[in-house]
Amino acid sequence: MKAFRLAIVRQKYRPDGGAERFVSRALEALEQQDLELNVITREWQGDTNPNWHIHLCNPIKFGRISRERGFAEAARALWQKENFDLVQSHERIPGCDIYRAGDGVHRRWLLQRARLLPEWRRKWLFSNRYHRYVMCAERAMYAAPELKAVICNAEMIKQEIVDDFGVPADKVTVIYNAIDNQTFLPTSEQQRQQLRTQYHLPQQAHCLIFVGSGFERKGLAAAIRAIAPTESYLLVVGKDKAEKRYRALAQSLGCSDRVRFMGVQKHTLPFYQAADALLLPTLYDPFPNVILEAMSCGLPVITSTTCGGAEFITPGKNGFVTDALDVNAITDAIHALPQQVLGSSMAEAARLRIMPATPAHLSQQLINLYNRLLD
Repeated sequence: MKAFRLAIVRQKYRPDGGAERFVSRALEALEQQDLELNVITREWQGDTNPNWHIHLCNPIKFGRISRERGFAEAARALWQKENFDLVQSHERIPGCDIYRAGDGVHRRWLLQRARLLPEWRRKWLFSNRYHRYVMCAERAMYAAPELKAVICNAEMIKQEIVDDFGVPADKVTVIYNAIDNQTFLPTSEQQRQQLRTQYHLPQQAHCLIFVGSGFERKGLAAAIRAIAPTESYLLVVGKDKAEKRYRALAQSLGCSDRVRFMGVQKHTLPFYQAADALLLPTLYDPFPNVILEAMSCGLPVITSTTCGGAEFITPGKNGFVTDALDVNAITDAIHALPQQVLGSSMAEAARLRIMPATPAHLSQQLINLYNRLLD
């Protein structure tokens, strides 16, 4: 493969973000190739690899729309000046060569969010100036003549893009996220006991884990309601400014002693290893990395039909898939999980399913795509 200059565009890089983890894993994998890696970003919070060229691009902003539009214009001006061989944007910016649709389709997310709102607020949601700006930018990007390829992390997102924007299917490539299956490992009985003691969990309790910030979108309310009529515990790993409301919900349902709010955790592995399953009834999520992490640790997964991660779930074998708001179905799925995950067939099937999703495989798929576009 000939040497070339690749630019990856991501407005704000923070190590705990799902899209950012895709970027960092891709950059680490691609570092072995004969190419020059560039990142165009407003803010870089990760470790700076000396072989990566970080281009900080942070124009003055006066609000959300100003922030989005300003960064888009500045980033586009920068990549046009630098004349990179390929520009892969993780933001909705018209003029890029490749767009990675890690955030899915904005209108589809709004349609799911509207299910939680009264009628008058639904109309306001779609007339909101910021949401209208994002949908217009998205449509302009897909219509731009410079766009050569789209990367999706789920077949669900590919179909939405084809249906909503008329993008030819052969222009859209599905590349699933990668997972380090030698870091995220199932635990031993002894280690599990130690972790449960550390987190003040009963040794024999059935315990699920919820991982994600932005509790409304990730479906924490439905998760708490589904847990309430069971005897299961729920570890909530993540943050949200409305956390008090979710604590109050658990209190009102009489399960606050079984719903534990753990906050944001830099290292999530011990929490997976203390649990028996992942519960993520997300309203809309292209493919959350936490599903791969949990399955790599041998945890079955309960997730929703509007989550791309459902493509890795075979119901009854390594987890269950329900509607995000069908609390009764989620409760039934919780009851159908093995009481103890260690040594169960579901644990084995979950880990087996993610084994092909390696950083090396992700890298090879990206290189194949870049080669095809450059040729």
